[in-house]
Amino acid sequence: MLLHSAYGLRPAVLAAAERLRAAGHRVWTPDLYEGRTAETVEEGMAIKDEIGRDELLRRAIAATAPHSDAGVVYAGFSLGGSLAQTIALGDARARGLLLLHGTSDIAQDAAVDDLPTQLHVADPDPFEPHDWLTAWYLRMGRAGADVEVFRYPGAGHLYTDPELPDYDAEAAEETWRIALGFLAELD
Repeated sequence: MLLHSAYGLRPAVLAAAERLRAAGHRVWTPDLYEGRTAETVEEGMAIKDEIGRDELLRRAIAATAPHSDAGVVYAGFSLGGSLAQTIALGDARARGLLLLHGTSDIAQDAAVDDLPTQLHVADPDPFEPHDWLTAWYLRMGRAGADVEVFRYPGAGHLYTDPELPDYDAEAAEETWRIALGFLAELD
């Protein structure tokens, strides 16, 4: 399950899904914004706020439900990573968690059984500061996740999207190389 960022279901998300499919994975890309996309982060955040996080989470869970019995690997970009993390920590059948550019708060009582988790993030990232990531890493470990963090110095926040100013081709290719290896180990 690959969840989009605050920009909506843009070509970069669909291209990422195709890359994953080409590597032999089944991938679903639900449109949590129901056809809307944003040209700027501010527009995207306005759409997110208008819909509301609870509704976005409900939509993501509804999209995942038909597939969850088989064990889903949850993945997402920024906002989508935040939603993916929340769902994965509540799904005992989750097979893995791939976070690209984003994390989320963790409930105090969150508990998983060695959930393989990989985070790819810019360094520095204004939305994922060092102090936050350190605390997040420790809380995920206490919750039972097996976490790997990969930082990309000098990259912008959504560095895997070639249509955005944050794009960093070298960091994006390294991210996909590592992420595809991670996903192959989960099969």
